[in-house]
Amino acid sequence: KTLVNNKQLEFVNAGWCMNDEASTDYNSIIDQMSLGLRFVNDTFGPQARPRVAWHIDPFGHSAEQVALFAKMGFDGFFFARLDYDDWNKRLKENTAEMVWRGSPSLGAESDLFTGVLYYFYGYPPGFCYDVGCDDPPIQDDPDLFDYNVPDRVNAFVAAAMDQAQHYTTKNIMMTFGMDFNYQNAHENFKNIDKLIKYVNKDGRVHAFYSTPSRYIDAVHAANKTWTLKSDDFFPYADGPYHYWTGYFTSRPALKGYTRVCNNILQACKQLEAISNGYPNVSSISLQMSMGIDQHHDAVSGTSKQHVAYDYAKRLHIGQVECEELMGYVLSDLAAKDGSPPLDLQFCEYLNISVCPASQSNSFNVMVYNPLSMTVQKTLAFPVAGNTFDVYDDQGLLMSYDVFPIETTSPAGPYTMYLHPVDGIPPLGFRTYFIRPSSSAHMSRYPKIYRHVNGDPDFTVDNGIVILTFDGTTGRLKAIFSEGVLASVDQQFMWWNASDGNNINSNQASGAYIFRPNGTIPIEVNAGNIAQVTVIKGDVVIEVRQVFTPWLSQTIRLYNNYFWPCAIFDYTVGPIPFSDGLGKEVISRFSTNLTTGGVWYTDANGREMQKRVRNYRPTWSLDVTEPVAGNYYPVNSRIYIKD
Repeated sequence: KTLVNNKQLEFVNAGWCMNDEASTDYNSIIDQMSLGLRFVNDTFGPQARPRVAWHIDPFGHSAEQVALFAKMGFDGFFFARLDYDDWNKRLKENTAEMVWRGSPSLGAESDLFTGVLYYFYGYPPGFCYDVGCDDPPIQDDPDLFDYNVPDRVNAFVAAAMDQAQHYTTKNIMMTFGMDFNYQNAHENFKNIDKLIKYVNKDGRVHAFYSTPSRYIDAVHAANKTWTLKSDDFFPYADGPYHYWTGYFTSRPALKGYTRVCNNILQACKQLEAISNGYPNVSSISLQMSMGIDQHHDAVSGTSKQHVAYDYAKRLHIGQVECEELMGYVLSDLAAKDGSPPLDLQFCEYLNISVCPASQSNSFNVMVYNPLSMTVQKTLAFPVAGNTFDVYDDQGLLMSYDVFPIETTSPAGPYTMYLHPVDGIPPLGFRTYFIRPSSSAHMSRYPKIYRHVNGDPDFTVDNGIVILTFDGTTGRLKAIFSEGVLASVDQQFMWWNASDGNNINSNQASGAYIFRPNGTIPIEVNAGNIAQVTVIKGDVVIEVRQVFTPWLSQTIRLYNNYFWPCAIFDYTVGPIPFSDGLGKEVISRFSTNLTTGGVWYTDANGREMQKRVRNYRPTWSLDVTEPVAGNYYPVNSRIYIKD
């Protein structure tokens, strides 16, 4: 605390981690920043509040991230990674520092002074003094044969002048450090002390220990006018064949589990806030686990496998604790006077159609809505039988569907689809009662149709959306909705991942970098033909497509939805590798829309970013990777328009 109070120690960023900016949702960014900033405030006091945001290692930078930093009250933002061509252009034009406007709707409220670090986030070349460095230490004893003060001073001044020519004020920030450095802090500081002493004695430049906030103050005092940036820094490439777009989809299971845990955390915090607290359970464990999981080598999918297991394990520990807490609160809210507490259980394994509670003969389903609006959502959960009486909390019988999970096994197990007609009230819950029945009161046996490839085209519709499927391939062929008919062909394909052995570059495709071995994707089977089964019920219509033993998809239309919506639920894996070829699997939609090569993607689940194929708004793009260079992060939505 003394060092903080004396301004000798300064915190930058101060989130629970330095979060990724491509694979994160704005909600989770805010949560992890709040958790870290709260810790710093509680531990060191308000005087420790950071003024500078510091993202020196994430692999590309989001407009929403800088908008959030601006709204959090930071005075500046520094990072290290940006496209190599963008960087070269900025060096020539002295625009390594700028004002970045993160949100078109917020306007100037989202403006933040932003700077790109000159030496990445490392030492100036020749001045690394840590374990493993080979740079010469400062030898300031003239009697030694390797006395080198003049040489080291000249080298440092040259490095400083080289950097200064690309920045517009009389101040520059020189970083001294790198990953895993300061293992020998004494050796570092002893040499830096000498360097500062002799550089200042030379007098050509003035060197001193400083902090990012002092630098911000000095730059602000220069009263310069800065260029305005309004797009983002995606995708990031550090060379012509090195596009860091692979991590947008690396470890999709961890990415998906992170989203699930975020939903649970928001509901958990709400219910915790209205409770009087319960012993031994709180949301803090999941908050901390989620905070760690936003790291730029966590949710990004770029960690080692054993580390990914650890992230998932910690998330699950927090999830279980939150579920226990939510069970207590909902039990108290639902309990009648004098009635015993409810034994509420969560269905954690719906992704594999397993829920012991719902796969019993008789059970109740309680649904909590954490949103501030009524939710019309069809519920789905596994059941053991196919004939039930289903009642709402008013005692009224409800319609439902029971579909076999496997069409090859109509005797079960099953999935029940249940649609609450009146929806789930905002910040409220409803309970539904499922009881075994000896007679079918409502929808019971769905209509199952197995399509034979080569038959005529067929359609499914719910009165709002009509989907047409090709009779030969079994693939989606067209969508009709709101008076508009669009040709839409959906295919599953894969890019052959480069192993780094070609003429242009030895860069392989991997967890960070996406680099296909060509520009034409490969079909998952000859002709991309799907074996199709259609199941129709009162609540939902399913079109089940099987392309290969390792890739299938279910397309759903809900009969109770009042907006044009089709759900595409695909299952991929285990991806075969017996042929020795790495496979980057994609779902490709081909339409007859005239888009002009333009599409739109979300920024961390908030505002949309315009994308143009083979184009960058702020520099002339050299198209060296026509596939990987056109991939962008998508967290919640992507769209095209005619």
